[in-house]
Amino acid sequence: MRALQVRTTTGSTTELDPRVLQTFADQLRGRLVTPDADDYDAVRKVWNGMIDKRPALIARCGGTQDVMASVNFAREHALLFSVRGGGHNVAGSALVEGGMVIDLTLMREVQVDPERRIARAAGGATLADLDRATQAHGLAAPVGLVSETGVAGLTLSGGFGWLTRRYGLSCDNLRSAEIVAADGRLRTAGATENPDLFWALRGGGGNFGVVTAFEYDLHPVGPEVMLAVVFHPAELALDGLNWLRDFMREAPEELMVLASLWTVPEGPQFPADRAGDPALVFVGVYSGDVEEGRRVVAPLRTWREPLVDLSGPVSWLEAQTFYDEDYPNGMLYYWKSSYLDEISDGANEVLAAAGIDRPSPLSNLDIWYLGGAMQRRAQDETAFWYRNVAAMIGIEANWEDPEQSEADIRWARYLIDRLQPYASGGSYANFGGFAGDADNPARKIYGGNYERLLEVKRAYDPDNLFRSNKNIDPARGT
Repeated sequence: MRALQVRTTTGSTTELDPRVLQTFADQLRGRLVTPDADDYDAVRKVWNGMIDKRPALIARCGGTQDVMASVNFAREHALLFSVRGGGHNVAGSALVEGGMVIDLTLMREVQVDPERRIARAAGGATLADLDRATQAHGLAAPVGLVSETGVAGLTLSGGFGWLTRRYGLSCDNLRSAEIVAADGRLRTAGATENPDLFWALRGGGGNFGVVTAFEYDLHPVGPEVMLAVVFHPAELALDGLNWLRDFMREAPEELMVLASLWTVPEGPQFPADRAGDPALVFVGVYSGDVEEGRRVVAPLRTWREPLVDLSGPVSWLEAQTFYDEDYPNGMLYYWKSSYLDEISDGANEVLAAAGIDRPSPLSNLDIWYLGGAMQRRAQDETAFWYRNVAAMIGIEANWEDPEQSEADIRWARYLIDRLQPYASGGSYANFGGFAGDADNPARKIYGGNYERLLEVKRAYDPDNLFRSNKNIDPARGT
C-alpha cells in the first residue's frame, strides 16, 4: 500500500503514510479500497452514470465496528468524507472527489419479527432486500418504487411510495435507528432514547451520522395488489391531468397514483404506429383487497378509450419492481422536484406542455398525488416538513448519449422555473441536489423545521464532519 493524498475538511490535502493506511485497513472486517485496487473502478461507481468521482479511499464496511473505525479515522485525520448506503444516489453525494467514502453496501442484512410486525434493516440494504424479507410474512414497510434504492437515503429524507397515502412516509414508519455520530460513538435513536436525534433522522438526511440499522413498523400487504397501468396519447394530457386531480381528491387512501408524462414503448403490447410518441400514463396501486381494487381503479381504466391498458392483479413484489427496468444502472440522470400546495389548471398546463417537449424519450415527468396518512402528522412531529402539499412533481431527465446532456439538464431547469408561480417553495431531498445547482439550499429542503435541525446538528456534529449531503452547516447559523 502506497502513500495517498487525501482531501481534508479545510480544502487542502494531507498525505497518509502507508503504515497509517495499513493499520486502518487491518481494523476492518471489510476492506479498504484504494485507486490501485483491481476493482476500484467497479467499487466507486454509483447508479447515476453522470457521476464520475474518484475517491482516494473507500472503506467497505463489514459491520458497525467498521463504521465506527472509519468515522474515527476520518475525524482524527480531518478527512473530507461521504457516506454511501445502498448506492442509488442520483446527485452523487455518496462519493467525494479525492476524499474518503464510508461504504455500507456490504451491510444488507434484514431481520423480520412477524409477530411484532417489525423489520430491522442494515444501513446498506436496498428496498429489494427489505421487501423480500418482509413479504415472506405477508408484511411490507412503506418504502419507494425502485427496488435498487437504498433504505438509508430514502428513509432519512422522507420516503414516498405506493403505501404513502395509506401508511405514511418511510420515515413515519421508522421505530428506531442505530447511528454512529461524529464522535465515533454508536447511539440508539428512538422515541425515548436520544429523541431529538430520532426526530432529526426522520427527514433531516445524512447530516447527523452514519445510520447502521433501521427498525421499521410493518403492515399487512399482499400477497396480491391491484396495479393500474393505462396509456393515453399526449394530446389528452391536459384533460387527463385535470380529471385525475379531481378523481384523487375523493380516492380511498389504499390507492396511490402517479400520472407520468412519458413515451409509448416499442413492444407487442403497444400500437406500432405510436411507438416513441409522447404519452400520458396513469400508474396506480391499490394495496387493499384485490376485488375492491378492481372497482376503485375502474375509472382510471375507463376515463377515455386508452391506447393500452396493462392493469391487473400482481404480487406486491411485482408492484415494487414495476419501474425497475426504466431506471437501469449506469444511465444518465438529472432530477429536480417541486411541491404544489394546490394542483391548479395553470400548473397542469405547464406540466402537460413540458411532457410533450421532453428532449429525451427516456425522460419522464411524474405527478405524485399525495394526502392521506402523511398529512395526519403535524409538520413539526418529524423533521420532514412538506406534509400538507397536494402533489410532488418529479422532473426526471433520463438519457443515454452524453452529448445530449446539456439539452436534458436545460429542460429540467427550465421546468422548475416555469413551475415557480404554482410551487410551495420546497423540494424533495432525494430528487436533486446536484453540485453547482443554486436551487437546493437546506432551507428550501427542510422548510419550517430548519432551525430545529440546526440545533440538533450543532449538538451532534458541531464541526460539520457529515457535509457531503443536503447540508445543514452549523457555522452558518440562521
